[in-house]
Amino acid sequence: MEPSDQRLAKQAALGDGDAFATLLARHYDRVFALAFRMSGLRAEAEDLTQDICAALPAKLTRFDGHAQFTTWLYRVVVNAAHDRRRRQASHARAADGWGDWELSRQAANAETAERIDWLTRAMRALPEDLRDTLALVLDDMTHAEVGEVLDVSEGTVSWRVSEAKKRLKDLKEKEENA
Repeated sequence: MEPSDQRLAKQAALGDGDAFATLLARHYDRVFALAFRMSGLRAEAEDLTQDICAALPAKLTRFDGHAQFTTWLYRVVVNAAHDRRRRQASHARAADGWGDWELSRQAANAETAERIDWLTRAMRALPEDLRDTLALVLDDMTHAEVGEVLDVSEGTVSWRVSEAKKRLKDLKEKEENA
């Protein structure tokens, strides 16, 4: 005669792996079917069933045997499904707005990349002395440091930066009016 579910549950709660395996073999399909009906998605039901099976050994220690094992097990499945739905709803609420933020961030990055591309192309149109000066300034060097590197005065660096800005502005206006 086969042992009852209640007896197997008590043995499994005490650490009997064979009793747990027997319980699982008897009820796995039932757990999966209920999880599937509650979720409506095969992958979701598979995940939920795996989560239940992983948590079941600890939960069995709270099985008192007053209810039928299947009734208790169904309650475990229902609670697990409800918990999963609540977690998913919390994640959805937490993620709400992040999609818009991410789209804005990507748009800003694209705009920045476009500006950098334009500046790189436009700087090629500048005379070498202005291009070199501007490149060093854009690399966060002070006008004094740029003057040292290029062996010109700080005032010359300032004039070159100003002249480069004027020419780039004119080029931008020509492109926008074209």
